[in-house]
Amino acid sequence: MHAPFAEPTVAWQSPDDPNRPLVVLLHGRGSDESGIIGLASHLPAGPSYAAVRAPIPAGGGFAWFANRGTGRPVAGSLAQTMEWFRTWLEPIAPEGRPVILVGFSGGAAFAGGLLLADPQRFAGTAILYGTLPFDAGVPTSPDRLAGAPVFLAHGEADTVIPADLLGRTWDYLLGASGADTHARKDPGGHALTAETAAGLGAWISERA
Repeated sequence: MHAPFAEPTVAWQSPDDPNRPLVVLLHGRGSDESGIIGLASHLPAGPSYAAVRAPIPAGGGFAWFANRGTGRPVAGSLAQTMEWFRTWLEPIAPEGRPVILVGFSGGAAFAGGLLLADPQRFAGTAILYGTLPFDAGVPTSPDRLAGAPVFLAHGEADTVIPADLLGRTWDYLLGASGADTHARKDPGGHALTAETAAGLGAWISERA
């Protein structure tokens, strides 16, 4: 690792079973693992669920990267935190164990960065109420995510993530990326709805 980050703090829904798929829950900026692990109780039984605390203190909680504005990661910071995350992930989920990423808000941008950096690594990636990390050192070229399973949810009244970034994310994931994207828009704002949680659970069931 190139950055002096501490070992990750991880909340598990129940003890990890290495023979099961792993779903990793990634919280938003200024939050921590203790909130998002509760989402696991609304998702299918079967996988192991882990919520990881981001490494950078921010806003009374933690963040996945330094940014240049909401939804705009600093490329060098994102590269460092992705390396830190992979150092934790690889021993827990070596090749052959399916891994699904579920990121909310800032965690969605981080999940998107991991996916764009290594599109074949993940059995699925959920981008919830957030943007992909455009112009942040990870490729967003045409067909970069060809066939990669993605679950995308946006709130039509979201005032947290800039509208241009939400639109660019929506257009890329349903268009040029080539991803196999299941997308939905909620009438509300920057918050996970029961309907989206149910849809996410069904999507996870198909992949885990």
